[in-house]
Amino acid sequence: MNKGHLPAPTLQTTLQQTREETGLPMGELRILMCHATGLNKVGLVSQSHAELPMDQLSNFKALAARRQAGEPIAYLVEQKEFYSRPFFVDHRVLIPRPETEELVEHALVFLQKRASENLLTRVLDIGTGSGAIAITLALENPILEISATDISADALWVAQHNASALGAKNIRFIQADLFNGLLNQTPPLAFDRICSNPPSIENNDPHLSQGDLRFEPPHALTDQGDGLRFYRAIAQHSPSLLRAGGGVIVEHGHTQQAAVMACFKQAPFKHVQGLPDLAGTPRFVYAHL
Repeated sequence: MNKGHLPAPTLQTTLQQTREETGLPMGELRILMCHATGLNKVGLVSQSHAELPMDQLSNFKALAARRQAGEPIAYLVEQKEFYSRPFFVDHRVLIPRPETEELVEHALVFLQKRASENLLTRVLDIGTGSGAIAITLALENPILEISATDISADALWVAQHNASALGAKNIRFIQADLFNGLLNQTPPLAFDRICSNPPSIENNDPHLSQGDLRFEPPHALTDQGDGLRFYRAIAQHSPSLLRAGGGVIVEHGHTQQAAVMACFKQAPFKHVQGLPDLAGTPRFVYAHL
């Protein structure tokens, strides 16, 4: 055998070798390989013995190295599934979490009831990020009129990209810091539901320097304070933007429910309720006028 001629790497040998070198799970490596090659899972199997072109090999190795350093898969493949839809994500936005799908479920149940009362139902999504909440509501209930805000122009670009790619047409995107630009408009804005998954991690929380959070935009994670600044603002200002009988639902950290409920109980809400996620963890606060 000619020692100067090594066999060309195949999909299968590259996956096996990279698993040995990095210790990464094979499932993650297959996801990265699909992204590097453009193949789907079926193609990955059917072409497992095919030679891997050098540009795709280099791309895959670079992705595996970044994953080994802890970078989230969602950022590496620029996609995260949310409510069974593929959302584009990158370092400009928070990666959508499964728990937030439950916030959408709660909102949809409420909005279905409101739809029977009003011809037009309006929703405000504060801090939309990738647009996961607003876009999902828009697609699940196309008769809604949705406004989605974010302080970050970069995040709004991602949200608008997702809305276009997924075909959500009933959304207006607004660059705003919380309620700036929304209050005191003529005619006044009025919503049936305000939704938000705001930055809720306390400043200097050790989790900010661990795991996936190291790679996500800090302004989408922490309020640089006690983690409650945005909840206080939403509780204070949202009544001015809600129609009679309208409501707010917010997502919060697993230790924050009592504090978040206290914020809303100081405002003119008739009913304030804490809700768990499917795992039984305190996760949402619902308040209505």
